[in-house]
Amino acid sequence: MTLATFGGGCFWCIEAAFKELDGVRGVTSGYAGGHVEDPSYRQVCSGETGHAEVVQVEYDPEALTYEELLEVFFAVHDPTQLNRQGPDVGSQYRSIVLYHDDEQRALAGSYIEALEEDGGYDDEVVTELAPLERFYRAEEKHQDYFEKNPTDAYCRMNARPKVEKVRETFREKVEA
Repeated sequence: MTLATFGGGCFWCIEAAFKELDGVRGVTSGYAGGHVEDPSYRQVCSGETGHAEVVQVEYDPEALTYEELLEVFFAVHDPTQLNRQGPDVGSQYRSIVLYHDDEQRALAGSYIEALEEDGGYDDEVVTELAPLERFYRAEEKHQDYFEKNPTDAYCRMNARPKVEKVRETFREKVEA
């Protein structure tokens, strides 16, 4: 198994999207990219810890490539929004790829460059690319949030559309 770490707004939404993919063995919501050790959700939401809400994806590289994970990640969030995604505003909701090794750094860097060159966005891609220094697992109530709370208004308005997009756009990669 291999790990990949992404932040693209609220971790509930990104977690739910990645859990749809065949080859994903687990998705953990958490925090990374900041300067406070073992932060709480409340601390991260203050915007003062420097952390982003992220998900750590455990996947089988024989079934799903890192490039395919990047494709899904960039399809389910807007990489041109600086420090926000939809209704969520603050640096903790920034678009970020936290790489685990030089290969992931190179692949993610090339993917971001290709997005910028493609011109598919009206605005500049602002996705941060940084090494993963430390991942902190979020509190248990944030794990599998969409799965546990499918009728929650936030989930219906924000997570469900991302899940539906993955199911439709990446049909061949969705777990049967």
